[in-house]
Amino acid sequence: MNSVRMDKWLWAARFFKTRSMATKACELSRVDWNGQTAKPAREVRVGDRVRIQAPGGVFEVEVLELGDVRGPAAVAQKMYVESEASKEARAKAAAERKAMGMFLAAPATKPSKRDRRVLLRMRGRG
Repeated sequence: MNSVRMDKWLWAARFFKTRSMATKACELSRVDWNGQTAKPAREVRVGDRVRIQAPGGVFEVEVLELGDVRGPAAVAQKMYVESEASKEARAKAAAERKAMGMFLAAPATKPSKRDRRVLLRMRGRG
């Protein structure tokens, strides 16, 4: 196997839960391949550099192995190596998110039925 589709590789490497989510991320320009925006059908090869904006943060990785079948997490982690700068940036962002939680005051009580309806309307679900 010389190459694999970008969306299949992202799914197999466990950056996204489903292949359709990986495809959507490519379509929304959240995946860069060697400095260019990647389309879902882009062929990934060993040695390529990929930048991924996933729910877990921004990953900058180098492809070590190819795979189009989703397997255990231990196998998926061997498919790429993450850069040290990427690891540090994700750790810093996680620490900032954790620190922000200390400044938010917890509500005294649970929201009432009316409060929940207002919250849902504000979020566009009501």
